[in-house]
Amino acid sequence: MKPLARRAQAGLVTVGGLVAVMWVVFALNLLLGNLLVRTLGIAPRRLDGLDGVLFAPLLHGGVEHLAGNSLPLLVLGFLAFLEGARRFAVAVGTSWAASGLGTWLFGGGLTIGASGVVFGLFAYLITRGFYNRDWKQILLAGVLFLVYGSILWGVLPRLGSNISWQAHLFGVLGGVLAAYLQRKRPAPVGTDRSGFGI
Repeated sequence: MKPLARRAQAGLVTVGGLVAVMWVVFALNLLLGNLLVRTLGIAPRRLDGLDGVLFAPLLHGGVEHLAGNSLPLLVLGFLAFLEGARRFAVAVGTSWAASGLGTWLFGGGLTIGASGVVFGLFAYLITRGFYNRDWKQILLAGVLFLVYGSILWGVLPRLGSNISWQAHLFGVLGGVLAAYLQRKRPAPVGTDRSGFGI
């Protein structure tokens, strides 16, 4: 099996597994009378709400909320995984942490959901091609922007909405940071691939 095919297969299993875990957690939360949401969501600026940074993306308030995050997470996560497991892990981890910490610091109320990670993966896939000067990645970014670009309105505050624009905004910043951290650096002039001078 070719490397790309192996990565595609591993990506489907990994991202599909993550989404499956979210659905299992959702069912468990229903059985527990919403206990997980109340105790493991992000409660801004409260020490007992800090564990929500880790758990909140796995929690959702309803089937519509979870379904709305599942499909883009599958698509964007799969595309990010095609670069390899390590790059995928950095993109997800950075988006997850930035979204959670930003929401904990600046959020307005109890926050749950994977949309911060979705926004982070979107931003990662949109910006990585420009850092890498890779025309294929830039082309993919253009297609993704046409399909999902309207979600970027979600980083702006909306009066009367219970959607966390903070999670979205900091997720985007996390995705951009992940793309920057993983940019391809040109080899120093005067060295071969082994790093020794030529």
